[in-house]
Amino acid sequence: MGSEHIRRWESGALAHAVTDPFGQGPVPWLRGSETYFDDTGQVVPWYVDPAPAHIPAQGPKGARVPAPRTSGPRSADDVHRQIKGFASTGAVAPGDAIDFHITVDPPQEFAVDVYRIGHYDGDGASKITTSPRLSGIVQPPPLTADRTVSCHHWWLSWRLQIPSYWSIGAYVAVLTTADGYRSHVPFTVRDGRPADLLLLLPDITWQAYNLYPEDGRTGASLYHAWDENGRLLGEADAATTVSFDRPYAGAGLPLHVGHAYDFIRWAERYGYDIAYADARDLHAGRVDPTRYRGLVFPGHDEYWSAHMRRTVELAREHGTSLVFLSANTMYWQVELGPSPSGVPDRLLTCRKRRGPGKPALWREVDRPEQEMIGIQYAGRVPEPHPLVVRNAEHWLWESTGAHDGDELDGMVAGEADRYFPRAPLPEHQGRILLAHSPYRDGEGVLRHQETSLYRAPSGALVFASGTFAWSPALDRPGHTDARIQQATANLLDRICKRD
Repeated sequence: MGSEHIRRWESGALAHAVTDPFGQGPVPWLRGSETYFDDTGQVVPWYVDPAPAHIPAQGPKGARVPAPRTSGPRSADDVHRQIKGFASTGAVAPGDAIDFHITVDPPQEFAVDVYRIGHYDGDGASKITTSPRLSGIVQPPPLTADRTVSCHHWWLSWRLQIPSYWSIGAYVAVLTTADGYRSHVPFTVRDGRPADLLLLLPDITWQAYNLYPEDGRTGASLYHAWDENGRLLGEADAATTVSFDRPYAGAGLPLHVGHAYDFIRWAERYGYDIAYADARDLHAGRVDPTRYRGLVFPGHDEYWSAHMRRTVELAREHGTSLVFLSANTMYWQVELGPSPSGVPDRLLTCRKRRGPGKPALWREVDRPEQEMIGIQYAGRVPEPHPLVVRNAEHWLWESTGAHDGDELDGMVAGEADRYFPRAPLPEHQGRILLAHSPYRDGEGVLRHQETSLYRAPSGALVFASGTFAWSPALDRPGHTDARIQQATANLLDRICKRD
């Protein structure tokens, strides 16, 4: 297979570019001196130099984007595996340890810089610690069985003991070889303390999209796999089980991870009291969501286990509010199983419409997602469209300056939800649609998106944005919208005050 064919997929996201309307690929847009930038849809290094003043680079909506350096760290890829790694767990508590399994080719020294995502005087991340120089080895090739790719047999490379004084939050381990290749491993530091809001990072959905290794031969996700000629196959030939024991494709960060980071930076800027966990914590019962005033689902969160759903339903019945800031939430029902070595929740299975057994769509087992969320997935949005404000007199739109019929440019993007009249609604004491936005699908058919809010009998508020573009509008340069920022603040303030 020609190298030019492989390069088409080295970004780790281009296979799914239709669901990423912001041209960011799998990397978040972080501000500051140590930052991700991307104005072409391609992966670029962590470090960048400002563009020359006489040649301003342009990003979305005219935002100035620094150009990548021509020298210095380069992004590792899945073909040569210059440096790639994964963590033994998605979330870890202060005082515990997290193990990193890393391959380095050719063998050489490398180091790990650990960053915390947040708001640091305008920067999007802060370096927390750096490992000693470590000896890198070439780990064995990934093992494959029935399209499932696993690296559970890789040797331990580095163990990070999380100090008790570290702040909880979203972290990124940045792996860099002595000759300047770089890759990334995301993880979460959580604890059980009560807080106003619990942020749930959608690591199950991240893994469903992971095509590692994107080498034209081996990699597979729940969406794609390769044939013997290096052609990318679709869902009918994709994996039904994927493993968390492997790196993420491309730069080592999941598709859509930036949506969560957009929310985190904005929320920490304004001082919201936030605890952190991931979807597998919710599945395994490691967090009690009833201890929080609200649960925030900040990004694309498509794959849910039965236990996740029941836990969140019980939290809502207890009075815990729910905030869904993306679209196509809780679409597929999944199961989690142990790794070959017996570690729980390291294998993710979703048969979709293949093989015997019950359907995998929640709406096909008579439990449509609208029963919890208030709206549900309607389809993809090929090009961004305006979000059209409805019921502007409602408190969500207070102080935004929005009026009925106002159009918020580019705010319906990626995928969209709407109200389905034939699907049951949740029990509620009041329900309202706060946007009704026409758009055309991939076949040119006119459809519409909706944004929903209802109050459950327990008093819990349940908000669903119905679009991928909501979180990026909070704190992503070139995509921020002051009206969305104010509306989100109105919502979270009510939840935190239990109004």
